[in-house]
Amino acid sequence: MNEDAATNAGQRATAEAIERGGSGLGVTELLALVMPATREPAGDERQLPPETPETPETPETPETPESPESPESPESPESPESPESPESPESPESPETPETPESPESPEAPATPAPDVHALADAIAAAAGRYLPEGRLAPDADFFDAGGSSVHAVELAADLERDLGVELDLDDVFADARPLSLARRWLPTNPHHEPHPAVAPPRPSAPATHAAPASAPQTAPAPAPQAAPSLAPQATSVFAVQTTAPASTTWPAPATSPRPTPPAPHSGRTSARPEDLDQILADLALADRLPFVRSPEPLPPRRILLTGATGFLGGHLLLDLLRHSDARVYCLVRGADEEAATARLAEQLRGYLLPWNAEVRRRVTVLPGDIRRPRLGLSEQLWDTLAHELDAVVGVAAAVDFLRGYQSLRTSNVLGALTLAELAAAGRPKPLHHISSIAVFNEVGITSMGEDDPLAHVDNLVAGYDQSKWAAEVALRRARDHGLVVSALRPGGIGGHTRTGAHNPLDLSSGLISAFGRFRTVPAFRNLNVAPVDWVSRVAAAVVCEPDAWGFDYNLTGVPNTLDDVVRDMAFGGMHVRVHDWEEWRGDTLARLEAEPVPELTFLGRVLQSPTALKLCEATLTGPAASAERTDALVEALGLPPAARYDARAQLKTFEKLADDGLARLPDKNDQPYLWFSETTEGSVRALPGGTAADGARSPCSMSLTLSIASMHQLVKERRVDVTGEVVCPAAHPAPLTVEHGDVWVRPEEGIPQQHGMRHRLLRYRLRLRDADGRVWWLEGHKHAQARRDVWRQTRALTVEMGREGEPATLTGEVVVPADSYVRDQIDGIQVAPHLTAREKRAAKLTWLAWFGLEMGRGLLGPFARAAADLLDLRRTPNTTEHHR
Repeated sequence: MNEDAATNAGQRATAEAIERGGSGLGVTELLALVMPATREPAGDERQLPPETPETPETPETPETPESPESPESPESPESPESPESPESPESPESPETPETPESPESPEAPATPAPDVHALADAIAAAAGRYLPEGRLAPDADFFDAGGSSVHAVELAADLERDLGVELDLDDVFADARPLSLARRWLPTNPHHEPHPAVAPPRPSAPATHAAPASAPQTAPAPAPQAAPSLAPQATSVFAVQTTAPASTTWPAPATSPRPTPPAPHSGRTSARPEDLDQILADLALADRLPFVRSPEPLPPRRILLTGATGFLGGHLLLDLLRHSDARVYCLVRGADEEAATARLAEQLRGYLLPWNAEVRRRVTVLPGDIRRPRLGLSEQLWDTLAHELDAVVGVAAAVDFLRGYQSLRTSNVLGALTLAELAAAGRPKPLHHISSIAVFNEVGITSMGEDDPLAHVDNLVAGYDQSKWAAEVALRRARDHGLVVSALRPGGIGGHTRTGAHNPLDLSSGLISAFGRFRTVPAFRNLNVAPVDWVSRVAAAVVCEPDAWGFDYNLTGVPNTLDDVVRDMAFGGMHVRVHDWEEWRGDTLARLEAEPVPELTFLGRVLQSPTALKLCEATLTGPAASAERTDALVEALGLPPAARYDARAQLKTFEKLADDGLARLPDKNDQPYLWFSETTEGSVRALPGGTAADGARSPCSMSLTLSIASMHQLVKERRVDVTGEVVCPAAHPAPLTVEHGDVWVRPEEGIPQQHGMRHRLLRYRLRLRDADGRVWWLEGHKHAQARRDVWRQTRALTVEMGREGEPATLTGEVVVPADSYVRDQIDGIQVAPHLTAREKRAAKLTWLAWFGLEMGRGLLGPFARAAADLLDLRRTPNTTEHHR
């Protein structure tokens, strides 16, 4: 009996390995196995052609009654998987002889055996380990979860093709980056592939030692998806016993259903993978295992758990929770220990220009943990303590990667959210505030995106990120049915901070806006649902701290930008863009990124090359404007700043930061001017003592200049105007001097005089000149405002000084703009870039005149206000320099 039991157990293990495609046995070996166990296969029988009929062997196997016992066998940890395979009725016929391991070792086989799945998976894992912090990767572990990046994934795919001869489509790598899954996807489509020396032939112990762990069938082509392997060992987790998808899953295993040829870069899939849909359904069922809970007390939270504090939105939300509440915030941060996790949080906050000072440290407790692990990677004691002491749980942490598939993202984005729901339901009931995404609507052709509108059909979501955010939100809706109070907050694109300019370089919206500004082209789109991070964070903090706001869905998308809005904003910033259709813009952008690589935009290039990610982009750019009536009502009720369009002024600091980081290119004085006009001045200069001309002798001097601006950004940021032209001054040189570089500053130093007095600076000119002999000169001039009646002349008169480069001034004098040319040249003669429309030209002129008139008016008003203060004696103590007035 014992011998029979051992034989049957070996047969079952071998059969299960064959069902998983991992036995490494070809047709010849399978035929050898079904022969009577008492007969040693002959050499010629090991080489039977594939056409040899196998059907007669099927009814003769005596082990069929053993099949139902498989799940009960203690020796076979994989036995529960057997019923999931569509080929399970055939499983008993495969192993009938203990000599199975010897079959691949036969020296008589003339053909080189194909590598088995596990050998190939081991080789892929070894190659992947070179790109990971720990230097190794388990065959059933996800490459990205282990620390790999998108860049590493591209390099890994190239290594596999070069070193192993395994050519994988990048979309397959990103869809499920576990070596075992990659091997199972590739091997059935290349049955005649000659193994590379780096891939070992089938190992003798494959049936006994390579039975996949319980988590193995999570791979995309496996018969049925499973829950996260990290949750299974934890008996205390409500998700621990869920290891398989429903047994009704019937789509074929990869060995019987080869993968189709990868699509062309422009085609891509139009619906979700069947294996991903099965896995999503299995993950949604996990929410039904949550306990039923009562409602939490409606009080502002005093102790808050926050995940994702090292991220862009999470870091800003942490500071807003500290600013607008008295709560202590517990931050879950990945790290080897508390010291490492704290250092990581501090570094990330400083990177986003956020404070990390004594007051912040006093109210923040850092917990080293991981959203992907059972109990968040916390000890059982700490988990129980948090369950009974926390007042709110805020989940911001998520893997944001538009290239990775659902299988790769689900552990962080779905199972992590369910683990937070488990914590919220444990101990004292507490609300869960989940940061979802407007991506739950990312279905091409969807008509509305309101806060209570139906979400997208999951089978029409192609990108793994969209699928994972959809699954997490729908699973938490099921948790609401168990009494858990769940708030779903859906940001759209998260733009940079309006005051600091801090931005998230890996946000798709930031990447698109960076490309718009850098390459001066935009694709035709309907709406961009983007809001600045400071507004999104402030509203999210208000929801967390206001009990009346708990338990609802909110769209934190701000005021959407239309195509016209973006084009106008870019023009206001001096970045005049051309509108292309989507395919033309995509091709042009990829060509430019290849010709001028920008490391910070590498991820955008990969997104634009991925068929799966392109569907996400298409849905984003063609979708409707998101509506947010509930959010607007909450903002108004709490007296928060209302949502405003993320326009050119709001983006000003962000564009500057993007330019500093190399992501965007601001207008330069060498670009075509946005607006320009001429200025002619006439007057005279005299030589200063020590000059080349006779002291006191006057010489005529005139200037013919062109004043221009590259963008309104230049005015708002620097209050500076560019200058070109020439200066005619015989006292310096008989021939005209050319302006090599020139600037005019409007109200320098805000018009405040350098010394106490009544002369306030209106304009400052600084020119670098070159004469016909190649010598360099400098000229500096000032227009001053004084409390006098000749205001009109003050706006036209310019006091100048000239000298050679590196030497003091040798000439000084005054030049004046003729009264008859001022209006003609500087108002009526304003020119605007010809590529603008007539409406844009009028707007540019009016904007310039309004801005310049306001600045000059403020400058002229200053001396009169100062004189009035003196006359009325409004100052208690006169200044020492004013005694003699």
